This record gives sequence, C-alpha cells and structure tokens, in this order.
Amino acid sequence: MGSTTQPSVFAPVPLPPGLLPDRSRTARTYLMRGFTVVEVHGTVDLASAPDVRLHLDAATQPAGARVIVDLRPVDFFDCSVLTLLCRAHRRIRERGGHLGLVCVRPWHLKILAAGRLDTLLCPAASVDEAALAALARNDSQNKAP
Repeated sequence: MGSTTQPSVFAPVPLPPGLLPDRSRTARTYLMRGFTVVEVHGTVDLASAPDVRLHLDAATQPAGARVIVDLRPVDFFDCSVLTLLCRAHRRIRERGGHLGLVCVRPWHLKILAAGRLDTLLCPAASVDEAALAALARNDSQNKAP
C-alpha cells in the first residue's frame, strides 16, 4: 500500500498554449497552487536574459499575480538577472501582486546581497517555502488596520 499523505505543493500543471511562453533553453513557466513559477536554467547573461524577461513579463502581467522565480537550476548569472528581478518586482508591485524568490547557492546569494536584493526579495530555499511566505505576508497585510 502506498502512502496517503499528499505533498504540500502539487506537481507542476502545464499552462494552456498561448497564455505563457513555451519552455525554452533558459526558462520554463508553470502553475503551482495558485502561483506562477518561473524556473530559470543554465547560464543567464546579457545574451540569454531576453528569453528570461519574456517569461517574467508574461508572468507579472496580470493584476494581483503571485509569481515565484526559482533560480536553483541556474549555474551562472550576471547583473542582468538583478535587472530582471528589479523589473519583475516593480511590475508586480504596480499591479498589486507578490514576487517570491527561490535561491540557495551561496555565490548567487552573495550577488543578490551585493545588489541589495536579498532583503527586498527574501530568498527562500524552496518553491513551497516561498509560497508559504507569500501567503503569510498577505495574511498579515490583510489584518493590518
């Protein structure tokens, strides 16, 4: 008999064609429990950043979007990722949504800290953790007088 417990975050759900960009060499986008997850892969630099921007722009377009950027599969990124994250954060804030970040590699965390994005985006260790943090922030904001 298998276990009857369910994972805290369900498996990725493919999006209908045309809503978000198709998977590419450097990014894929999927839905997970009410969040749009943009998973970034490989090397992200000035040459590949436009592809990632396409995914982030689509994910951050709707009002009230809840987006999580997952940098765990990234091998290398330069300052172009900082620019993309700042752009996504601004777009989300303008539209009343939430942007979460998953980042665990020490070198990547140092780059985020150098750009002072670590305190703004509060990197989490997993998509599940980033989603729970977003929900907790929304609960605390809704309870404020």
